[in-house]
Amino acid sequence: MALITSDSVNQVRDAADITEVIGAYTDLKRAGGQMMGLCPFHDERSPSFSVDPTDKLYHCFGCGEAGDIFGFVMEKEGLGFSEAVEALADRYGVEIQREQEDPRAEARRQARQRLQQLLERAASYYASYLWESREAGKAREYLAERGLTEASLRDFGVGYAPSAWDKILVASQRAGFRVEELRAVGLVQRSQKGGEYDRFRSRIMFPIRDARGRTLGFGGRAMRDDQGAKYVNAAETDFFHKSQILYGLDRARAAMARANRAVVVEGYTDVIALHQAGVEGTVAVMGTAITPDQVKALSGVVSEVVLALDADEAGQAAMVRVQGVAGERRMRLRVAAMPKGVDPAEMMLEEKGPERFRALVDSSGELTDFQVELVLGKTDVSSPVARDQALAEIAPILASMGEGASQSELVRKVADRLDLEPAMVLGRVVASTPATGGPEVAPAPGRGRSQDAEPAPPRPAKQELTSRERRERALLAMCIALPEQGEVYLGKLGEAHLSGSGQAAADFLRAHPKDPASHLPRENGGLAALITELVMMAREEPASEEAMELNFLLLEQRRLEGEIEAAGERGDYERRASLSRERAALVERIAHAQRVGS
Repeated sequence: MALITSDSVNQVRDAADITEVIGAYTDLKRAGGQMMGLCPFHDERSPSFSVDPTDKLYHCFGCGEAGDIFGFVMEKEGLGFSEAVEALADRYGVEIQREQEDPRAEARRQARQRLQQLLERAASYYASYLWESREAGKAREYLAERGLTEASLRDFGVGYAPSAWDKILVASQRAGFRVEELRAVGLVQRSQKGGEYDRFRSRIMFPIRDARGRTLGFGGRAMRDDQGAKYVNAAETDFFHKSQILYGLDRARAAMARANRAVVVEGYTDVIALHQAGVEGTVAVMGTAITPDQVKALSGVVSEVVLALDADEAGQAAMVRVQGVAGERRMRLRVAAMPKGVDPAEMMLEEKGPERFRALVDSSGELTDFQVELVLGKTDVSSPVARDQALAEIAPILASMGEGASQSELVRKVADRLDLEPAMVLGRVVASTPATGGPEVAPAPGRGRSQDAEPAPPRPAKQELTSRERRERALLAMCIALPEQGEVYLGKLGEAHLSGSGQAAADFLRAHPKDPASHLPRENGGLAALITELVMMAREEPASEEAMELNFLLLEQRRLEGEIEAAGERGDYERRASLSRERAALVERIAHAQRVGS
């Protein structure tokens, strides 16, 4: 795909409101010229997350996360750069232009846009048919009996597919769409005789949207017993991949981010009913299994997921399968003990159903507790063979927890329930613990990406800065705040003065002396974050020629001390003596600069 033009990127940046975008994830309050709030990237109790509304930048002084408005959308929504620009352009009504592209690539992009338009037209058609046709009367009655209001149903775009075989087929062809396009998005399918007919008929239609609110496909609920499967999803297409989508994510994202918690249920009507009841951070899986792609979509927004899946065997199995996936994303998984035979939508019909559901979510237990209890609950403890089988199932679960108080408590619980010695249970747990091949290697830092690159892996935890790094960052930030004087100091700074990251930042500032925030190096995430931090420091911290001189002299002192040490190791005592005299003179200059600064 051709790159978005730099003019379009700048237009989107100018139009977008970073406080509105970030405000969906954390409350921001004005502090001078900046906005401050709790960091949406890590847990904290006092605000250290700063947003610059003018330059559209953010920086957390606690965990080190930093970037511009595009970087924030990339991180929180798991998008590449082009996708982030497109998402913001859609949101703020900016028409983007692209560099001249290969005719074949342009044709593919235009074809995809037509298919997207076809899906949106179909969604509008189904929605209109639900509310305007006599045929959909029973569907409206059913939805009302489920306690769903017209306002909620319209908000989620719920519709109805006519019983006729070719309504969508004919209407779409009249609008200029080809049969091949209808088949490509799963709206029609081929009959045994070779013709085409509507895939969805006599069904309540739930449009399935991505995080940006674009329709990708549909789920249809049957209205008659003779229609086969109660629910039918769109066929797998280039748009629709069931394993990657969470129903309602476009409506739930902001509420999830603010609560730092997502509630996962199974059904379309469950999501709508819960949103209607005020539990807005709720999404649904496409079936009973939650997949790695779905966990990834949630991990960009929240650190805790509560599984409120139906309390049948399929729902329980799904909760167990997800543990390993979430562990890789460092997410906390909890399980709400849903009563058998009652789904969330049905619970909302009860007089105090919403309060009951919230209580179940708030009192949800750890997934490991649920797994252990699941095994113990089906074990015949009077049978030695059954107890041994149960222990074989439980040991790997406990081993996955790692050593700690929680593991020890569960070991005692299992030993008591199976009438075994705790030492025996612990021995099986230790035997089930996988051997490690060495220390974990943290993923390489990286926020910036090319326009077509995949989202970067999570950044490692922020490392404590050395005194030299703190000093060099202070000086480089002042070079941004006072560009004329900064040009002089950037010319003086060499590799011996700076750390590796500091040298990279200095090189970047030499190449972009004016408005560095508009030229963030997206191909180098770590450098982009550092430049963002320096720009924010330049806005927030005082700068003066005296302070710049003092910081430079202190870096120069460190350079001299390094050369003195190296000369001594070489046995070059004459050079060491000469450098020592330079250092003595420099120390006097530093003392003078400190007196002037005070």
